[in-house]
Amino acid sequence: MLNASLVLSPHYVIAPVRRRLFGSFVEHMGRCVYTGIYEPGHPTADEDGFRGDVLELTRELGVELVRYPGGNFVSGYRWEDGVGPVAERPVRRELAWHSLETNEVGIDEFVRWARKADVEVMYAVNLGTRGVAEALDVHEYMNHEGGTHLSELRRVNGSKTPHGVQLWCLGNEMDGPWQLGHKTAHEYGRLAAETARALRQAEPGLELVACGSSNSAMPTFGDWESTVLELTYEQVDHISLHAYYEVHDGDVDSFLASAVDMDHFIDSVVATADAVGARLKSDKRITLSFDEWNVWYMKRFHDTPRTEWEVAPRVIEDQYDVNDAVVVGNLLMTLLRHSDRVAVACQAQLVNVIAPIRSEPGGPAWRQTIFHPFALTSRLARGQVLRVETSSPAYRTKRFGDVPVVDAVATHDSETGDTVVFVVNRHQCEPVELRADLAAFGEVAVAEAWSVHDEDGAATNTETDPDRVVPQPHKADVTGGDLHVVLPPRSWTAVRLTSGQ
Repeated sequence: MLNASLVLSPHYVIAPVRRRLFGSFVEHMGRCVYTGIYEPGHPTADEDGFRGDVLELTRELGVELVRYPGGNFVSGYRWEDGVGPVAERPVRRELAWHSLETNEVGIDEFVRWARKADVEVMYAVNLGTRGVAEALDVHEYMNHEGGTHLSELRRVNGSKTPHGVQLWCLGNEMDGPWQLGHKTAHEYGRLAAETARALRQAEPGLELVACGSSNSAMPTFGDWESTVLELTYEQVDHISLHAYYEVHDGDVDSFLASAVDMDHFIDSVVATADAVGARLKSDKRITLSFDEWNVWYMKRFHDTPRTEWEVAPRVIEDQYDVNDAVVVGNLLMTLLRHSDRVAVACQAQLVNVIAPIRSEPGGPAWRQTIFHPFALTSRLARGQVLRVETSSPAYRTKRFGDVPVVDAVATHDSETGDTVVFVVNRHQCEPVELRADLAAFGEVAVAEAWSVHDEDGAATNTETDPDRVVPQPHKADVTGGDLHVVLPPRSWTAVRLTSGQ
């Protein structure tokens, strides 16, 4: 058994817990929308055709915000196709994912779903095949009170009050050659700046996200952020990051350390943004929107090219195992640890498409393994994120060198007195005896402890066995001001402590 220790204090604060870190993503891709959130005729469907079982799981997941409608989809999307009488809406080719889009669900329907799910909408505008005028049009339709052509059209279509969307993405992954309307950093930066200025003239208080790099392996990474921010710095609030992780060539050790890469990615973008701000002599500080992240076995997707044009085809419906859940829990810990600079984060996607929730047409919906660390973190993380000093043995990885076996982050809510320690054991074989120094918190007791682990790292949840992997109550105790807990191999654990205040 290995040994590790933590030291934390309520005085060592990083930043408040940002609830927008618990975001998700609904794209018109595969079965995320159709037979995912929306399936008229399903036994649980409501009067608007939304699946009640998926809505219930979305609430249980603890999602605070959902990015919509894409993703690569948005760069070819005509928002007008998805408003008005459903029977009159056109069916279009969807080039990003080689499918047919019926437009049965559009802006008004999605906002209606979001209100039922009690989530904030983050809306992405098309800056691939469209530009400033179309961005202003969709904003007028969504947010203008009334008395104009498009705001009155919204009212005629049944939405009497404005949708009130405050967080807007200025396009999606415009650095990627796969993107419809792909642009150079200078081309995109100019367009994003002009679109931002126009949207702010329409509604000064909007929050705007500029496109950063699609991933840190892009050949233009760093230069892209620098150029785009040089052109948009005073017009936008956030710059985006996207990252997906998977096992490469059977290297599970490196995969379990994926959060090391996310840490470095965030630090690199922060450094670039701050350098641009310094060059511009600006007092403003750009924050980050990590609005696509997850485990995605991308090689499986690229190995199965699509040839048929179908409505809602089965696309990247990855089945997640215990190792994936541990990585997802660790990635969330990283986002929390960077809550001083990461303002928004969206796990991609919500249902069926690389998602924590799976559903079958006419059948059940269930929780994938990765559902559980997200739901527990969203429920437990409150108050302030604390800096944690970790002493841990290391293990060797092919991709990241020597990596700490144990990673941890903590939150403290001064109003309730609750302190929550989130910790991961990345080692595949060895348990870890963990001691956390809690003397600075006074007298505390364990209120609840949960662990996501399994002796079989490949264990999954399926339609026929949906609860094969669930969080297990875990033994933890406090003696002499120290928390003691044994972390199983390949595990993610959360411990909530209460004080005697």
